[in-house]
Amino acid sequence: MKYSRKISLYLLVFTTTFLGLPQMQAQDGNPKFVNEFLNIGVGARAHGMFGSVVADVDDITAGFWNPAGLSNIDAPFEVSAMHAEWFGSVANYDYIGFGKRLDKESNSFGSISIIRMGVDNIPNTLSLIGPDGSVNYDNVSTFSVADLAVLLSYSRSIGKPGMTIGGSAKVIRRSIGEFGGAWGFGFDLGWQWRKDKLSLGVMAKDITTTFNAWSFNLSEEDKAVFATTGNEIPVSSTELALPRLILGGAYTFGKPKLSYLVQVNLNISTDGTEAGVFSGDRLNLDPTIGLEVGISKKVFIRGGMGNIQSIVNEVNTENRSLEFQPNIGLGIKLGRISVDYALANVGEVTGALSSHIVSLKLQFAERVSTVIPEEF
Repeated sequence: MKYSRKISLYLLVFTTTFLGLPQMQAQDGNPKFVNEFLNIGVGARAHGMFGSVVADVDDITAGFWNPAGLSNIDAPFEVSAMHAEWFGSVANYDYIGFGKRLDKESNSFGSISIIRMGVDNIPNTLSLIGPDGSVNYDNVSTFSVADLAVLLSYSRSIGKPGMTIGGSAKVIRRSIGEFGGAWGFGFDLGWQWRKDKLSLGVMAKDITTTFNAWSFNLSEEDKAVFATTGNEIPVSSTELALPRLILGGAYTFGKPKLSYLVQVNLNISTDGTEAGVFSGDRLNLDPTIGLEVGISKKVFIRGGMGNIQSIVNEVNTENRSLEFQPNIGLGIKLGRISVDYALANVGEVTGALSSHIVSLKLQFAERVSTVIPEEF
């Protein structure tokens, strides 16, 4: 009985967390919570400002946040990487992005971003107990549940000075060991405009409605175990991520020795979530705010606020309270190397800031040609 309960627990967590989601979405047509790993974000700088970077992002992470910002990179080649661990180091989130300037006259820039979120070494106890009721731990294997995305991004200047556009094509691969997986495709489109101290940005995510097509490869023995333990057998299905619009505005002021950047984002979606402070039956408006204080353009102190929600009182449902989540961060720039850190709350059970995020960015300098004068 002890081992039977253990098997049921593993299967319940496994199917509810990873397999139940696509099946539920296929049955009720609900597009919520699709590709959630792509809503987390990349780069510790952005996390420290709660993702409020759509208007001013100007490094390689723009391939994720707003591809139009790639054209504002002031280096011919740039590389960035990020690592974070969540759920007590059970889940790993990794990102690497790199890109280069393609044409200096049109200020065009191309980049590749790779994002992976995975839970590795999950015990597969489907074959732990044999047909005769015997327990054999040699039959326990491990598998990984991983979400992988590759973003191909391009940006260039258009029209008036300071105006850029960009787009990202997304290829998504979600896998659940050898049991099943999904392929997905989607597109993002971004715009930025800068003049003096003001920056504006627009990011349209999943503009063509991103989809994931799931397929499963379960043996008859696996299906029998699922059935006897009371778990639903997953079936092939399709997930849909509806388009989402993010509007951003940023304002910079102060002096080089002490500068200030204030930025506000407004996330507009139609996923039906009603927890947002400005949410309705179909339309959701979720604002985020970010602040960055720069000291001599070398040290940066950051803060952000988001997840502003109207919480219903459990005792009196007519009363609501306003709650929000703060993030903080720190950055250091040493020449062409930047190291950023953010303390946030990503996927944790409690409301405390317990997610440590670290990222590194490296810019390569322009190649300088040496001209040797001719001797006469």
